[in-house]
Amino acid sequence: MNLKNTIKMQLIDTHTHLYVEAFDEDLSLVMERAFASGIKHFFIPAIDSTYMERMYALEASYPDQIHLMAGLHPTHVKENYEVELDLVEAQLKERKFCAIGEIGMDLYWEKDFIKEQQIAFSRQITLAKQYGLPIVIHCREAFDEVFEVLEQHRGVDLFGIFHCFTGTLEQAKRAIALNFKLGIGGVVTFKNGKIDQFLKEIPIEFILLETDAPYLAPVPHRGKRNESSYLTLIAEKVASCYAVSLDVIAQRTSENAVSIFKNQKINF
Repeated sequence: MNLKNTIKMQLIDTHTHLYVEAFDEDLSLVMERAFASGIKHFFIPAIDSTYMERMYALEASYPDQIHLMAGLHPTHVKENYEVELDLVEAQLKERKFCAIGEIGMDLYWEKDFIKEQQIAFSRQITLAKQYGLPIVIHCREAFDEVFEVLEQHRGVDLFGIFHCFTGTLEQAKRAIALNFKLGIGGVVTFKNGKIDQFLKEIPIEFILLETDAPYLAPVPHRGKRNESSYLTLIAEKVASCYAVSLDVIAQRTSENAVSIFKNQKINF
């Protein structure tokens, strides 16, 4: 892709873990490459309390571009999950966040705490409603279980993003019917990703772009560390799926992000 053309675009990475150890050596260069590629805003999901200070430090370094979430990741729901959730509640009382995330259920990496994952997911949805925030859902091999919890909370005050959506078209329609948008990441560039086969059947107003950096790098970087500048590769693939220009995808997905994270100041 021609970088000169990319710079004109204004993109939003709606899901990137820029504070994790994978970026300790070269974060400033990673950010420079992202800015040069037209990435203007970065939405940062939480994992657990051990990363809290790292997240705050990232925000302090880039206060106008970084937007933090609060939450407990489902694979980090362990014996101490109630303590962790209490810390999430304490954070929400102290300051503003853009969303509750990433939360949800994961039956691929973690099957020992399924009940606890359900409880943590439900409790954090309640918190999101209390603070009028969107939720950002992690769902891996757990669509039935996630939908079961969401149905219990169905309502106009339930909204957000299915992060790294890898489900079927029918699951996509069900998520949209529950007031969610779909986060499209590097998987859309994979030969076996499948979502590219039906993405055009989902109206553009229901999709967002994300990297999930440092994970799930798009082709041609698959298997390597992902970074936010690679969002342009994802945008390019999505544009080809919809048979529209890159500028159209950039504009529409950015508008969609603004509509979800409406409590944030997002300037271009």
